[in-house]
Amino acid sequence: MSRLFSSLQRRTFSPSQLRSGVGGSSRAYNVITPSEQASVLQDEIAKIRRDFLAAKENFVQIPDALKGIPKMNPRGVYVNKNLRMDDIQVCGFDYDYTLAHYSANLQTLIYDLAKEHMVNELRYPQCCLEFKYDPTFPIRGLYYDKLKGCLLKLDFFGSIEPDGCYFGRRKLGRKEIEEIYGTRHIGRDQLWGLVGLMDFFCFSEACLIADMVQHFVDAKLEFDPSYIYQDVNHAIQHAHHSGLVHRGILSDPDRYLVKNGQLLRFLKMLREKGKNLFLLTNSPYTFVDGGMRFMLEDSLGERESWRELFDVVIAKANKPNFYSSEHPFRCYDIEKDTLAYSKVDAFLPNKIYYHGCLKSFLNITKWNGPEVMYFGDHLFSDLRGPSKAGWRTAAIIQELESEIQIQNEDSYRFEQAKFHAIQELLGKLHATVSNGKRSEEYESLYEQLNDERQKARCTMKKMFNRSFGATFLTDTGQESAFAYNIHQYADVYTSKPENFLFYPSEAWFHVPFDIKIMPHHVKVPSSFFKTV
Repeated sequence: MSRLFSSLQRRTFSPSQLRSGVGGSSRAYNVITPSEQASVLQDEIAKIRRDFLAAKENFVQIPDALKGIPKMNPRGVYVNKNLRMDDIQVCGFDYDYTLAHYSANLQTLIYDLAKEHMVNELRYPQCCLEFKYDPTFPIRGLYYDKLKGCLLKLDFFGSIEPDGCYFGRRKLGRKEIEEIYGTRHIGRDQLWGLVGLMDFFCFSEACLIADMVQHFVDAKLEFDPSYIYQDVNHAIQHAHHSGLVHRGILSDPDRYLVKNGQLLRFLKMLREKGKNLFLLTNSPYTFVDGGMRFMLEDSLGERESWRELFDVVIAKANKPNFYSSEHPFRCYDIEKDTLAYSKVDAFLPNKIYYHGCLKSFLNITKWNGPEVMYFGDHLFSDLRGPSKAGWRTAAIIQELESEIQIQNEDSYRFEQAKFHAIQELLGKLHATVSNGKRSEEYESLYEQLNDERQKARCTMKKMFNRSFGATFLTDTGQESAFAYNIHQYADVYTSKPENFLFYPSEAWFHVPFDIKIMPHHVKVPSSFFKTV
């Protein structure tokens, strides 16, 4: 196309020629004939093909220069908004998947308890008891469409991933997506029907939703997708609120909980630096106490108690309602397992508090917003409320560590560079289309480029998750909708709270000068396959 423009620039005409037509021809203003234009376009397509063949020769092995790209730290703290730790005087923590880390066995436990409740209490068919949790299927950050019954992975701008739409356990093709939604982009009028599955417990929920939808499809039974979500969500909540999950974990902590001596070291470091600490969790105290004792038993002294690390411990907080309600605090009696009736107007040492609200919390503690940083894993329950309250926020995303490790691998970066090289060639090829007409040479080259691009996409996707790919990235290496929410609600994010031990206690965390949307991403350019 650049040759076409240059040929136009080289041809100049006098005013009389423009008035009468070039050379007196009746074809006035036609500065280039169709045959000349076609010739230039064919030459351009031939050049793109040569560039493609030359690039393919370099696809055989990983370029040495690519191996020199700096690696990102899997245990790093990544910054969306500048943060000075010396300005932080108070640190608050969620419990589940923030202080407490669980093994993969927990998702199976939650899945099994929920499906049993659906069969025994909600009268779902007995055959549903045969369902098994599939750890290779779900990822965090999916959306369930309650109106249409699809599990969706969305990109940063709200478009459906072409290979990230499932109805039950069947992946839908692009034509099916367009038939259902009209377009890949989810408009604002459709967002109200979507439910975000954002916390670490959502894995079992997403898998059970898909399995139940698939059951009704296979049985050729009519169903309302919103009822499936309602029943699965009810069963998941019942497993937690009834105490079944908590009792299951504490009955076999070695199977479900991960011991963590570095966590104690981190909390003690904060105390030594004069920080106030508080624990704010939706879980009941007995469950938190049993878990903390187990995780820290190898690190705490005989007379030490994990409760001494915190100035305030609040359980059954009912987040996210905690941030907007006006519920009063109640003092919890550990020995009697009862709640006191006296008004709480001060947080006393070694006392446990239930319920409450942000308004009362701020009135009692006098801790101002910007000096408080809250660590949590749930985007909406743990981060959105504190962010709106003016607190600084730290997202704990456990799978971040493994995703960065994969992105650091030469094999992944190799495929990413290949994808970008092909994408550039496709962009040049699209520019050769004239008047909507596509030549046979165009169609042939487009098919080859598209096949090569699809191979790179599938290879990158399967490195993370065979069904939905990476949590933070789309198949094309762009940011996902989950990444958008992290970018919006988390000032910083990391895989574990104790990763802050790798930095000075008064560290200044700055947004990188070459900021991408997500600072832990490395964009591998296509230039590794340039032949010139």
